[in-house]
Amino acid sequence: MVVCFAVLISLGYAIDQIEGTGGYFWIIIAFLYALIIALVGYYSGDKIALWTSGAQPVTKEQNPYVVRLVENLAITAGLPMPRVYIIPDEDINAFATGRDPKHSSIAVTQGAIAKLTNEELEGVIAHEMSHIGNYDIRYMTLVIVLVGTIMMLSDIFWRTRFIGGRRDNRDPGGNIFFLVGLLLLILSPIIAQLIRLAVSRKREYLADATGALLTRYPEGLASALEKIKNQGARIERATHSTAHLYIANPMAGGLSNLFSTHPPIDKRIAALRQMGSINN
Repeated sequence: MVVCFAVLISLGYAIDQIEGTGGYFWIIIAFLYALIIALVGYYSGDKIALWTSGAQPVTKEQNPYVVRLVENLAITAGLPMPRVYIIPDEDINAFATGRDPKHSSIAVTQGAIAKLTNEELEGVIAHEMSHIGNYDIRYMTLVIVLVGTIMMLSDIFWRTRFIGGRRDNRDPGGNIFFLVGLLLLILSPIIAQLIRLAVSRKREYLADATGALLTRYPEGLASALEKIKNQGARIERATHSTAHLYIANPMAGGLSNLFSTHPPIDKRIAALRQMGSINN
């Protein structure tokens, strides 16, 4: 978070120097944008994520099996009961969203319900419950807002200055701020994306470990991840903005694996099975 803020402030300052506006104009613009997006994400991010995925709410009467699994794990974790949703996709996946445990939701795919055993599905839901208990659902929203603001600022600058035909008439070689600013504008989106990937991957490892402790059976989640690896986790309506929410990358394939917000599944499985061997 500190690095994100530092990059954001530096980027705003660099644009001010290059544009010759002076003062803190672009820094203020960056913070206002981040604040607005953060408020929208905080109060409506869960609704947007659920709508984007096509998730439908379910009650205990409609699907007692899944709702009772969520209910039992919520009691075990000492958390309020999240709202339960089902995503009409045949691959195996799930995600949690919301601003805090009292305003949280868990969504699982139809494929996860059909293809996973009781212990495997319990491991997946425990993983998502851990995201709620660890406040990852709020934390990741803030990180994504900061990263998005950095990338937005850089994109606006390049579009208005070069695509829009604007040029700076002064000699860039005579102004060190100009050169440093240009370098930061080029590197900032890359830095921001690396921060996002690093944070997302660490939270996934933490949720795996916390979920395994919750069920006392690491093999359940390990086996579920193995099925995801072999059978797929693709969600038709998933986007790059919501991909980090899922238990496995819903946009797997091609270059998306290189820039995935999730650690390699094989490493996650190995870590869970190491936990299991220690417990045994």
